[in-house]
Amino acid sequence: MPRPESKRVNRDQYDAVLFDLDGVITNTATLHATCWKQMFDEYLRERAEQKGEVFRPFDLATDYRLYVDGELRFDGVRDFLRSRRIQLPEGTPDDPADVETVHGLGNRKNELVNCAIAELGVEPYAGTVQFIHQLRRDGFKIAVVTSSQNCDAVLRAAKLDDLFEVRVDGNLIQAQRLAGKPAPDTFLIAAKQLGVEPIRTVVIEDAISGVEAGSNGKFGLVIGVARKGNAEELKRHGAHLVVDDLGELVE
Repeated sequence: MPRPESKRVNRDQYDAVLFDLDGVITNTATLHATCWKQMFDEYLRERAEQKGEVFRPFDLATDYRLYVDGELRFDGVRDFLRSRRIQLPEGTPDDPADVETVHGLGNRKNELVNCAIAELGVEPYAGTVQFIHQLRRDGFKIAVVTSSQNCDAVLRAAKLDDLFEVRVDGNLIQAQRLAGKPAPDTFLIAAKQLGVEPIRTVVIEDAISGVEAGSNGKFGLVIGVARKGNAEELKRHGAHLVVDDLGELVE
């Protein structure tokens, strides 16, 4: 697959751009990470007290990045618990947040996110907004592809809900039983809904699992956004081009 020699996203080469949401369009990646930590720490502390074990908190530098960043919510719960050798019943997607199941913990985290969005609001990254407007002027088709089930609420809060022709979010993923990232399924269905070929489509991601999904789907250009200072890591996992902020792509 060709590697770009410049930071220009050229309309002659590409027809569409698929954006991840949290950490790419909005600052909600930090919000999600904080809510993951709060939920898991509360659960792990209670479990440690019940079993007389040492409490080992959820680590934002490693656990979040390796097990939950970019994942579907319940996959993130399952993968992190597996890393701690904890097995819980799956439960069902409508389990209450106080139930000790994979779905219960996932729903507990979702409640925390909704509260944080309502209390703190959502700020989009200015460079991303400028880049999206440039793409629209240049005639690109644009979609948002996220594992989050809060996509609509986040875009409304950020006043960006009129900029995307297609949205593939956690609700659609669950309804159609799509595989989450690093599988390419979510990006592929977004490209299909836009009526474009993957080879003529750009994927923009900040998570390891996301750039892997773009690479696995054979997309024409995978751009990593290294807001965590992890440019080399994103390149190793499939990003063709890495920027610190999408404002670098604005001309």
